Amino acid sequence: MATSKIKKGDTVRVIAGKDKDKEGKVMVVNHKTGTVIVEGVNMLTKHTKPSAANQNGGIINVEGPINASNVMLVVNGQATRVGFKVEDGKKVRVAKKTGEVIDK
Repeated sequence: MATSKIKKGDTVRVIAGKDKDKEGKVMVVNHKTGTVIVEGVNMLTKHTKPSAANQNGGIINVEGPINASNVMLVVNGQATRVGFKVEDGKKVRVAKKTGEVIDK
C-alpha cells in the first residue's frame, strides 16, 4: 500500500474549487476514493428526518468530501508539496519547501 501524503489531523489549504484558499483540519481520509473531508470546507445542506439522535430533524450543514489533489499540506503557515525520505529505517514525510520532516 502506498503511503498517503495527506493524513487525518493535518492542516491543509484548498487550492482549487469554490472554497479555494480556505484552511482547515483533515477529519477523514478515504484512500479508496482519493477524497478527504476538511473541517469547515465544502459545506453541504442536508435534510434530516427526526431520529433518536436528532429529535427535531430539519436542515443541517455538513462537510462534504473533496478530492485529495485539491488540497495542499500546510507546514509553518506555508502550503507545501510533500516528499518522502527514509530516516533511521523509517519512511517519513518531508516538506518540499523547507526540507523539514513532518512526521516526528
